Amino acid sequence: RGCAGLRSRAPPDRISRTASPRSPAPSRAMSTWGKYLAVGPDPAAVASYKYPKKYLIGGNWKCNGTKASVAKLVKTLNEAGPIPPWVEVVCCVPSIHIGTVLATLRKDVAVGAQDCSATGYGAYTGELAAEMLKDFGVTWVIVGHSERRTNQNESSELVATKTKAALDAGLSVMVCVGETLEEREAGKIDAVVLDDHMGALKGKFTDAEWDKIAIAYEPVWAIGTGKTATPEQAQEVHASIRAWLVANVSESVAKKVRIQYGGSMKGANAAGLLSKTDIDGGLIGGASLKPEFIAGVASAAPEP
Repeated sequence: RGCAGLRSRAPPDRISRTASPRSPAPSRAMSTWGKYLAVGPDPAAVASYKYPKKYLIGGNWKCNGTKASVAKLVKTLNEAGPIPPWVEVVCCVPSIHIGTVLATLRKDVAVGAQDCSATGYGAYTGELAAEMLKDFGVTWVIVGHSERRTNQNESSELVATKTKAALDAGLSVMVCVGETLEEREAGKIDAVVLDDHMGALKGKFTDAEWDKIAIAYEPVWAIGTGKTATPEQAQEVHASIRAWLVANVSESVAKKVRIQYGGSMKGANAAGLLSKTDIDGGLIGGASLKPEFIAGVASAAPEP
């Protein structure tokens, strides 16, 4: 599902790099979540709760999983409890396991891929076309992850081309951006994240296509290291990305695009990160292989 008509947040009059945290939801006799828990995770009941802009919690399984371990993980996630109706959850799995996961994973969790080709069908040995993913039942794909930018030397222009290919095939896309520790310490966050990574997307997509794009900010220095940007550090960059969208795309697109945090989010820190105004979800690595992906991360998203 794209971003159009998702959870809206009353934006500040001026988007700044230090936007204030979300205000807590007003108290009520019985919260929407309480009502949801009372009726249970029936799809029709879930559909009856309308949130203009949902949090997006994506799981990146990376290059992990045997047939046996994937079956065990799917069982764990299927039994991990209900997902708040204001949260959209996606598991991006290794391509060889997509068929199994599509067939066995709970239906309130979408299945995504971790990459796609820029070329489509044809004589491209070893590539995986976005059209193939769509035909198979995949709805989301990650492009531009820092590990591919580094290990496969993917340029920002190639990432933009892959994004367009995925959109043309009917997929929604999580586009990854983020700086290394050296770039951060050299004061190059804006040069890398905004001028290069986001800059490659400028002028490439219509507003309708932006409805199907999420931006995943992943401080490379916090991926798999156990380090995490503080909520304030993450919010500062997220606010900068949203301001870039206002200046280079449109204010309406900036309001709708979901910006995920992708630097070692887990159950222990999810609530603090997701409380920030411009953090609309997460792209989760290690914790997506554990029960806390749903029970600790997805369930930590505050009700609007």
